[in-house]
Amino acid sequence: MPASAVPSPPPAPRLDEAGYDRHRLRQWLDGEARADGVSRRRLLTLLAATAAATVLPTPGPARAAVAPIVKPLPPEWFIQRGTNAETRWEALRGTGHHTPNELFFVRNHTATPVLDAHDWRLRLWGTGLRSAPGEDRPVEFGYDDLRALPAVTRTAFVECAGNGRSSYTTQQGETVTGTPWTLGAIGVARWRGVRLADVLRRAGLSSRAVDVQPRGLDAEYLSGGESLGRVRRPLPLSKALDDVLLAYEMNGEPLPYDHGYPVRVLVPSWVGIASIKWVGDIEVSAEPLFSPWNTAFYRLFGPAHPAEGSAPLTRQTIKSAFELASGATFPAGQGHVLRGRSWSGAGAVTQVEVSTDGGASWRRARLHDRPRPHTWTRWSVAWRPDRPGATHLLARATDTAGRTQPDVAVPNAQGYLFDAVVRHPVTVV
Repeated sequence: MPASAVPSPPPAPRLDEAGYDRHRLRQWLDGEARADGVSRRRLLTLLAATAAATVLPTPGPARAAVAPIVKPLPPEWFIQRGTNAETRWEALRGTGHHTPNELFFVRNHTATPVLDAHDWRLRLWGTGLRSAPGEDRPVEFGYDDLRALPAVTRTAFVECAGNGRSSYTTQQGETVTGTPWTLGAIGVARWRGVRLADVLRRAGLSSRAVDVQPRGLDAEYLSGGESLGRVRRPLPLSKALDDVLLAYEMNGEPLPYDHGYPVRVLVPSWVGIASIKWVGDIEVSAEPLFSPWNTAFYRLFGPAHPAEGSAPLTRQTIKSAFELASGATFPAGQGHVLRGRSWSGAGAVTQVEVSTDGGASWRRARLHDRPRPHTWTRWSVAWRPDRPGATHLLARATDTAGRTQPDVAVPNAQGYLFDAVVRHPVTVV
């Protein structure tokens, strides 16, 4: 059972993410942090290998004898990519603002664990919690304990940091490593759960706490025959106390197994790795934490970045996609309506421009949603092609932070955060 309510520590200041990133990078390089479960020497080895653009490790087998993904993956809805499944954009046409659970993409490091909510416990522990003198006892919450707390509902996207990765190669001729996603490693859902801030405070959050690290209950991840442990990634306390949820419902239903049942973390607008699925424990630390998932992985390496890599990735970038299959055909001389969706981790999308002639000319699309942060904006534009032939459709978005999709994305070795305008091939017949 959860600890009784205790007076809360002063609220943490709102997170300056850019400043936080710079500060944490300095802490890591200066050795002023603790690498959870992995020696600093091992992390430096991983860091050096990643900086040299070696091939990313492939997922190891899960301990449980289950398929990598539980839900059906009909080929008209998904492209299967190992332990992952990418949503086909043409399957989203007409589905509304929220991605139906059965169409939501799946990103797994190993395999989906099938857990029982009645046996599940969330364990909070670490030096960032208050405890009686001489005691260091964890605090546990059951599934019913969480559901008894004040609930919050939030619409937000979850998107893999590598979404769009294949375009580094197909459009820019860059060699990158990792799953070759097109643009279907994203989904928007209506999530319901409890504020992580409420759970932390009930657990006895200390004024000394600086980092919060959720860890999943999926199998340990193997790299080169060595286990890196279960997937985990730290959050700064400021972010944890801001808008992070412990979600137990997705689009009005209990979380599906593939999407974190019984409880997952939801970190709006951040790269998907931050939204840990099947969360089983949360370390609350009085010192900075690092794991392989914010040192060797989910940082930017390459000629355009520092030798030690960028700071750990936080917010997602800006993208647009058509609700069309690649290579779709259109009869000449007939009217058509092109539809798509644009989104950004930096703010709401306020403008979308579309080109139907490979970028020679542009016109504004009609927006079908009130621009909101943390989610996408649907749009449409009319098109009447007048002559047969191959062409490319292009869409570029602008958000409230003033960001507009560029023509070329700055490359990095692991192919994260592709933000350039994607050239969508079609044929007029």
